[in-house]
Amino acid sequence: MTQYRFITPNRRGKWYDNLRDAQARANAIGAGFLDSAGTFVLYRGTVLEMREKAIRSA
Repeated sequence: MTQYRFITPNRRGKWYDNLRDAQARANAIGAGFLDSAGTFVLYRGTVLEMREKAIRSA
């Protein structure tokens, strides 16, 4: 499963299991915002980081 977070020059966001959640919470760290049409707009210097979450078996 891919996880997403936004990184600004000064802050790092939490990891989220889907891109929409990461985008919706990006404003809290100053990474970007959702405009009135629902399109995500990044602020300058913001980077989207992705990683693969390890799936553990029992």
